[in-house]
Amino acid sequence: MSNAPLMPMATAVWLVENTTLTFKQIANFCNLHEVEVQGIADGEVAKGIKAYNPIISGQLSREEIELSSKDENRPLLIKSIDIEISNSEKKIKKYVPLSKRQDKPDSALWLIRQHNMLKDSQIAKLVGITKNSVTSIRNKSYWNYNNLNPKDPVALNLFSQKDLVEALEKAERRIKREKKEKEKAKKAKEVSNIE
Repeated sequence: MSNAPLMPMATAVWLVENTTLTFKQIANFCNLHEVEVQGIADGEVAKGIKAYNPIISGQLSREEIELSSKDENRPLLIKSIDIEISNSEKKIKKYVPLSKRQDKPDSALWLIRQHNMLKDSQIAKLVGITKNSVTSIRNKSYWNYNNLNPKDPVALNLFSQKDLVEALEKAERRIKREKKEKEKAKKAKEVSNIE
């Protein structure tokens, strides 16, 4: 059988101790030799190996064990479990060394000057500083504003070009949505003035 259970020796120990299956059935299920399973039953093989319950791990069902216990010729069939592997990339906060932390306000200033359509909250999220800091840099009231030098955050590796493009696209969608809302409000006002 090519589909062996997880921890076959420990699974065999559990099956020997807790079922009435034949040595052949257990050996076939666990990809072991019949003599090994007999050695497990005699206490000569697998000394010190803790039994592993295949029912709890979802590799076998109690019904499957009962069916095979009643029929000596019936092999145990392992449950095929498809493990779902998520491909969602979780954003991990990247450690920024002390020497590069001054680059964050510089990068925020660069974003404010180059892409003024970005909201303060977007800049804060991209660069990794507080929204209040971004607002004070925009208002030129930041405590160290006179010493700031605008620096490209992508070049400084604070975030990727892809992150910047996504933020800009989001800002453009927001601006278009706000324009449509203003036009609707203007038309509604004109209609109410005519009536």
